[in-house]
Amino acid sequence: MLKTLESYELIQEQVAGELYAYYPLGEYVVLAPGICGGRPTFKYTRLETSVVLADIAAGYSIDEILQDFELSDLPRAAILEAIDLANQAFLQTTQNLLPLAV
Repeated sequence: MLKTLESYELIQEQVAGELYAYYPLGEYVVLAPGICGGRPTFKYTRLETSVVLADIAAGYSIDEILQDFELSDLPRAAILEAIDLANQAFLQTTQNLLPLAV
């Protein structure tokens, strides 16, 4: 089950001489205040997970996506984690709606 934002610890690191603060949703997916409106991104990037998930929904393979974003050094495991987190969110949302569907 996904946690509420309050249950995540804000991590602060120095990256390239600048402070980078984020809430880790996983090893690769984070919420970074002030980055992309606080929407989920891949850690140390401004690449929103929703962009990659939309590409998958459009039929692109993980290999094609990795090739498109090769400059970001995005690992395959990051995309798999984003898919898993999206699946967890979907399942949690539908469970919350279940009484409405019965």
